[in-house]
Amino acid sequence: MDRILYTAMSGARQSMEQQSVVSHNLANVDTVGFRAQLHAMRAVPVQGDGALPTRVSVAASTPGADFAPGPMNRTGRALDVALEGDAWLAVQAADGTEAYTRRGDLQVDSDGLVTSVGRPVIGEGGPIQVPLGAQLSVGSDGTLSAIAQGQGPDALVAVGRLKLVTPGEAGMVRGDDGLFRAPPEGEGAPAALLADDQARLVSGALEGSNVGAVDAMVSMIDVARRYEMQTKVISTADENAQRANSLLSLS
Repeated sequence: MDRILYTAMSGARQSMEQQSVVSHNLANVDTVGFRAQLHAMRAVPVQGDGALPTRVSVAASTPGADFAPGPMNRTGRALDVALEGDAWLAVQAADGTEAYTRRGDLQVDSDGLVTSVGRPVIGEGGPIQVPLGAQLSVGSDGTLSAIAQGQGPDALVAVGRLKLVTPGEAGMVRGDDGLFRAPPEGEGAPAALLADDQARLVSGALEGSNVGAVDAMVSMIDVARRYEMQTKVISTADENAQRANSLLSLS
């Protein structure tokens, strides 16, 4: 069997994986603060006895996420916050560790201040607890203030401060839960980033997804056509092999 079958097969498999990444991005085109996932492929020489130097396979090389900012949309809601620059909001993941997100549609429940998907928001001393029924506001530095129910503006008191971080050159990696974390050092768990007092946010606004719907659709069509081309190569190589075997049997 011609080794081109393996070459085309590896390309088709990676095209299917790339299509799933593009589909995931397209599904999150309206998700607040979403960062597009990137997918790249690289050529890898085929190793083994009898492998020709011109034979190559394809391997996935996922560089991570696209950290370009998304559009900022004004909402006027007091607990909607959009992170400025490279700032990220610290939240508590399902396993209790600290993680980071650009999703700023916050709300209050019995567990305190949480994101719209239920992740507790972390402050200077851990998850932030706020009085139920209080009127809340968020300052540009992340300071959370509250007016107790039935009280006037003069009763405004600070109840905590959102932990804002800036990853710097080390960057961050996306987890399976969609949250981002600092890269692990050695074999250890990801370390929690230090709060950045210079990080700022905009209250009454939300950052949209940085996925462009048109670009994602074009990528989806391109990947689909590439997959069709690779399956056509597989079919043609198989037909050629069958013809060659038939000719050998007749000779």
